[in-house]
Amino acid sequence: MQESPFYELVMQRGIERGARETAIENTLAVLTARFPHANVNALKPTLEAIAHLNRLKELNLMASLAPSFRAFQHGLEP
Repeated sequence: MQESPFYELVMQRGIERGARETAIENTLAVLTARFPHANVNALKPTLEAIAHLNRLKELNLMASLAPSFRAFQHGLEP
């Protein structure tokens, strides 16, 4: 059975949305583990506003390497 272009578009968007949500959750988890006293959840709306998956992936890596929570916040600024 061949899938319609509309079905493929819907599936692709769903996959992308899931990847974005996973990247955000992973970034927040890393920050929480590394900086347990920081208000990590306050960053969730900022991360959710980022449309590009590649940028979210970069931020996930930055969360792993940032010397401080403040340094990570500074890296979020455009």
